[in-house]
Amino acid sequence: MSLITDRENLDFLLFDVLFADDLFLTDAFGHFDREAVIQILDTAQAIAEDHFLPFAAEADAEEPWVSDGKAVVPESTANALHAYADAGFFALPFPEAQGGLQAPWVLYMAVVGLFNAANLPVTNYAMLTIAAANLLLVHGSPDLQARFLAPMLEGRWFGTMCLSEPQAGSSLADIRMVAEQGDDGTYRLRGSKMWISGGEQEISENIVHMVLAKIPGGPKGAKGISLFLVPKYRLDDAGHPADRNDITLVGLNHKMGQRGTTNCLLSFGDVGECEGYLIGEPHRGLEYMFHMMNEARIGVGNGAVASAHAAYLYAVDYARMRLQGRPLDRRNPAEPQVPLIEHTDIKRLLMDQKAAAEGGMSLNLYCATLVDRLVTVKDPKVRKSTLGRLELLTPVAKSWPSEHCLEANKWAIQVLGGYGYSSDYPVERLYRDNRLNHIHEGAFGIQALDLLRRKIGGDQGVAVTALVQDMCATIEDAMEITELASGAGRLHNSVIQLDGAIETLLRCRDVNRQLANATLFLDGFGTIVVGWLWLRQAMVATKALNEDGRSDSERMFLAAKQRTGCYFLKYKLAEASAQIALCCDLDTTVLDAPSDMF
Repeated sequence: MSLITDRENLDFLLFDVLFADDLFLTDAFGHFDREAVIQILDTAQAIAEDHFLPFAAEADAEEPWVSDGKAVVPESTANALHAYADAGFFALPFPEAQGGLQAPWVLYMAVVGLFNAANLPVTNYAMLTIAAANLLLVHGSPDLQARFLAPMLEGRWFGTMCLSEPQAGSSLADIRMVAEQGDDGTYRLRGSKMWISGGEQEISENIVHMVLAKIPGGPKGAKGISLFLVPKYRLDDAGHPADRNDITLVGLNHKMGQRGTTNCLLSFGDVGECEGYLIGEPHRGLEYMFHMMNEARIGVGNGAVASAHAAYLYAVDYARMRLQGRPLDRRNPAEPQVPLIEHTDIKRLLMDQKAAAEGGMSLNLYCATLVDRLVTVKDPKVRKSTLGRLELLTPVAKSWPSEHCLEANKWAIQVLGGYGYSSDYPVERLYRDNRLNHIHEGAFGIQALDLLRRKIGGDQGVAVTALVQDMCATIEDAMEITELASGAGRLHNSVIQLDGAIETLLRCRDVNRQLANATLFLDGFGTIVVGWLWLRQAMVATKALNEDGRSDSERMFLAAKQRTGCYFLKYKLAEASAQIALCCDLDTTVLDAPSDMF
C-alpha cells in the first residue's frame, strides 16, 4: 500500500469523471494517450517515494540555517530536486516550442500532487519555479524569455514571487520597494521583501525573483505597481550566472510547518546596485503578478489536498493495524480486541477525511481541466465562459481545501490518539505543513473578498449563473438514479438557496453589509461546489456498479465512492446551508460589533 497516493482513486478522477482521454484527441495534447499518462504518473510516484518521502521528517527537523550570509538546506533536498529535474518534471506543462513536454495541466497537477503528498516543503521550490516560468512565458519579452526561461525549465534556476513587505503584508498598495530606470534601460531596485519562499538557497545555479515595485512618479497605490525580473546573479554575455546582484539575505523566518522551504527577509539594493528588468508595461505589475498568484493559489489548494490525503492513508493504515477495545455490544475482556477501524466513530473520522481529501482533489483537478480547455477550445464564447469559471473557482480551489482538508488532518491525528501527536508518525507534521496553506497566497478573508467583489460582482453573476445551471443539470440526471435521488435533492435545495443569496448580495448597495459574511459565503459556496463534484463521482460509480464483469475489488472501490458521496451530501451540505442563510439575511452581527468590545 502506498502512503502517498491511492492510484485507483486518481485514475478514476482523471479518466472516468473528468474524461482526460478527450484531451488526447486535440491538437495540443494529441501526442499523449492514457498509457503515456499512466507511465508518467508511475515515474512520478516512484521518484516521490524514493527521493522525497524518505527524508520528509529530516527536512522538517533540520530547518534551513544561515552560514556566511547564505541559506543552507540538507543535501537530501538538493538531491530530490535534481531527481525531479532529471525526470523532466520542471518542463512538463510547457509548450514544446519552449523545450517543454506540453502535457495537459491536469496531468501536471496530478504529478505535483504525488510529490506534495511525499514532501510538500521540498516540492514548493519546483512549484514556485514553474509558476514564475509561466509568468515569464506569458508576459515577459522575447529577450527575457531567451535568457531566463530554458534554465528554469531544466530545473537549473529556481524562481520566487516577491510581493509582501514587512510593513505592508497583504496590503500591496502600501509597498515601498522602488525601481528607478538606469541609462542602460534596466532598473535599480531598493527596498525589502518579506515571507519569500525559496528566496535564498544554494541548490540552484541562480534564482529568478519576480518582484513588485513602484517606479517614481507613477500612480499612487496599487495602480502604480510594476513587475520586475530580478536575478540573484547577473548574467554575462554568454547568458551564464556571473556577478552577485545586490540581494541580501537579512534573515530566515521559522514557521510551524513547511520548514523544508527557506522563507526569507530579503534586502534589495542595500549596499550596492540591484539590477532588474521590467516585465511588460509600467504600472501593470499587479495584473501580471496575478497570473502567477492565481496559479499558485490553485497550487496551494493542491498541496492542502495532498497533505490531507497522505494523512488519511496513514490513518487508515494505522486503524487497520491497531487493536484497541471491543464493540459496545461485546465488552467481555476475555474476548480479543478489535482493530480501531471497527469502531463507529473511527469510521466517521475516516469518512470525513476521505470526503474532504477526495472531494478537494476533484475540485483541483476539475480546475486544471478548465486550464486545458482554454488551450484546446477555439470558440471565443466558450473560451470566455471557461475563463470566467476558472477565475470564479480559483479562490475556492485555494480556500476550501485549506480549511476542510486541514480539518481532515486534525481527524487523522485523532485516529492515532496519543501517537498522533508524536513524531513517531507523520500525521502531526502533515497537519503543521497544511496549516500554512490557510495563509499562503492570500488568507481566507482575502479570497472571500476576491470571490464576491471581483469574480461574482465583477461580471454581475454571469459566471456563477452558468455554474448553477450546470449543477442543476447534473442534479436532474442524478434524480433518475434511485440510490442518489435523496442526496441530489439535498444538493438541489442548497443550490436554490445559494442562487437566492447571490441575488440578494448583488442587489445590496451597502458594500460593508454585502461583504460582512463574505468568508462564510466562500466556505458555503465551496462546499456546494464540492458537493456537486461528489455527486458526479457518485453517479459514475453507481452506473459502473450496475455493469457486469466488475471484480470484487473494483466493486468495493466503486461502492466506497457512492457511499462517501452520499455521506458528503447528507452531512456536509447542512453546514453550508447555515452559512448561506446568514448571507441571505445580510446579517450584521459581526459588522455592528464595536471594536472596543474585544
